[in-house]
Amino acid sequence: MITHSSPLALRRIASILLAVFLFPNTLLNAAEPEKAPATAEKSETQPEKKETAKKPETPVAPEDESAKKPDAAVDQDDEMAVEDAEAKTTAVARPVSPDLVQVYGWREHIQIDGISDTLQAKLDTGAHTSSIHAEQKELFERDGKKWVRFVVTDPRVKDSPRTQVEAPLVRIARIKEPGGESVPREVVRLTFKIGDRKLRADFTLNNRKNMLSPVLIGRITIKELGWIDPSRTYLADKKVMR
Repeated sequence: MITHSSPLALRRIASILLAVFLFPNTLLNAAEPEKAPATAEKSETQPEKKETAKKPETPVAPEDESAKKPDAAVDQDDEMAVEDAEAKTTAVARPVSPDLVQVYGWREHIQIDGISDTLQAKLDTGAHTSSIHAEQKELFERDGKKWVRFVVTDPRVKDSPRTQVEAPLVRIARIKEPGGESVPREVVRLTFKIGDRKLRADFTLNNRKNMLSPVLIGRITIKELGWIDPSRTYLADKKVMR
């Protein structure tokens, strides 16, 4: 069956055929789907990162924790062993406090509870435990506990007052004498006053008749007091602070 087209339709068909004949590429490109634009490459070339060889780290020796803790195996009644262990544990420097600390002389006067007269005391950082001159020592029991009765005096002073003191026995310490022999010494806890400070400390009962002072204050107690000026004496009442 043949249909007759209108002159307008014929002209449109002729235009399309002419366009195909004259511009084939244009029609093909128009028929293709539009592609997504490609990502533009960077115009500048990024410099490559060069890896720097790391310097070998200096190995750090592990900290000796045993130097910070007291050795549980140390016999606490052996003064020499305790002193050696203390020297090991205090080898690490500690930060200095910004607070003011009272300064004492290497020799001071102290007042022991139960004794009316003051006694001359030497403050000695080289001694571990404090010591006091004691005569006529006698052990006895009171209420099921061990006590010590002894006489305190200053053997360097003629006609020095003699005062009997009774105190609970803390322990028996072994003190190394200059000749190397270890001798037992009773240890008692006494309350004393130095300047306006009042403290309690352990004292070994000793024969100090050949010593410069009847009382020696060791570093265990000195750590509670403050600093010692080895060039001065009798500073406790002056309240020198640094």
